[in-house]
Amino acid sequence: MNFCILPSGAWGTAMALHLVRLGHSVTLVPRTLDEAMVLSSQRENTFFLPGFKLPQDLQIGLELEPSLMEAEVVILACPSRFLRPVCRELKKALGKAVRLKTVLFIVQGIGRGSLRYPHEVITEELPDFNHAVLSGPTFASQVADGQPSAIVLASDAPEQDTIALQEALSGDTLRVYRSKDMAGVEIGGSLKNVYAIASGLCDGLGLRDNSKAALLTRALHEMVKVGTALGGKPETFYGLTGLGDLMLTCNGKESRNRTFGEAVAMGTPIRELIEVRKMTVEGYWACACYHEVCEQKGIDAPILHQIHAILYHNRDLKQVMSELMGRSLKAESA
Repeated sequence: MNFCILPSGAWGTAMALHLVRLGHSVTLVPRTLDEAMVLSSQRENTFFLPGFKLPQDLQIGLELEPSLMEAEVVILACPSRFLRPVCRELKKALGKAVRLKTVLFIVQGIGRGSLRYPHEVITEELPDFNHAVLSGPTFASQVADGQPSAIVLASDAPEQDTIALQEALSGDTLRVYRSKDMAGVEIGGSLKNVYAIASGLCDGLGLRDNSKAALLTRALHEMVKVGTALGGKPETFYGLTGLGDLMLTCNGKESRNRTFGEAVAMGTPIRELIEVRKMTVEGYWACACYHEVCEQKGIDAPILHQIHAILYHNRDLKQVMSELMGRSLKAESA
């Protein structure tokens, strides 16, 4: 199968390496011509995914339009806040993309301001294609390294097209499961980033195993409640893009959201992390969006709301913990 991937961030590069290993034709398209020239000459993405040599049969696209000419699948691997502009850039370059059938995205989050999910944005901007999302408990570097991993492909495409894409993406080191629950997969993939910040706050405060176990268990319960209220299926949140992703992102050393929460708890100003260090922290933005959605729809999400209070209203961490522990007692399933 022929794939075009843009841009060349960590996830775009990791998927390119994985697909080339499987024998597919892959073109990776960086954001700028200068970046494309560096990747072509150095054959390594030293800025976004250092330590992995780019094989010679991985093509680096200098321009988007010619890179799309033979593509059957285009993979969008950008931060959620850039998704609509990237879709519009893609739309302008589709003139000769006569074989293109599917837009697959590896995008976590919910649109700031619009409160639109990635599949809604892509369907609005690129309605004439199959749409699919890939999400699950995976770090880009470990996919690039060929570590055995599992992930979920959710799609609105006809079943035979979804199966064909599932088979194309699967290999010895990446097992792909399919789903029809695009909303649930997207919600789980973005909500877990919010709870990963909470996990990092625990780490930064020096809290230990009991505290972390309680947080993750109740976070899963809250994720299911919020996710199903917003249209996801319960079983999705007990699978790879719910429980699995929650376990990885809340505990993994490579988790940017967990690391962000840890730094905040240790006293680093949020502004320094977001604006000065330019950390990509999808959970920071997702927290504000889901807080707004839950407020609008009357969804009770105490952990989410308290994380929002910490991040956006400078609430004291110990006071927040006291309030969570002191909530009225109830049955576990409530």
